[in-house]
Formats: sequence, structure tokens, C-alpha cells
Amino acid sequence: MFNGPDYPQTLDESLFDEWLEKGRESKIPYAYLLIVWDELDAKYRPVYTEKRSDIQQYARYGQSPENQLLVAAYDLYSEGRVL
Repeated sequence: MFNGPDYPQTLDESLFDEWLEKGRESKIPYAYLLIVWDELDAKYRPVYTEKRSDIQQYARYGQSPENQLLVAAYDLYSEGRVL
């Protein structure tokens, strides 16, 4: 996943599937998986959220931690990309 010059590196599909499953199994009723790129560690990290409005807030310039960049957001249950 995330092949091409617009992304810092590829993401292993099995790791992505693991993140989806972890979000679905959580006791907190998460609905979305955000994929962020961590500049300090030079790797992707999962961020889970309950509300779609949280995605836009996280994506706004200056709202996410300065060393992280929102790459994509997915619905945990349909697996459709929402951002």
C-alpha cells in the first residue's frame, strides 16, 4: 500500500489488516482508522477515532502532532477509504 512518490514508503498489507482487526476488536467503539506517518520514527502508525469529525480536526494543519502527517483514513467496517 501507499506506493509511489507521494508517500515516504510502502505499508505492508498484512500490517494494515492487523490494524483494522485491532480497531474492530477494541472495547472502545472506534469507527475509523487513521494512518499517520511518524517523521521521527520513519514509519506508519495507526490512530483510531470514534467520530468522522475527528478526522478533519486531525487533518487540519497544525492540529496533529508536529512530527506526524495524516496519510489516509479508513472506515473500520467497510474498509473504504474516507480520506
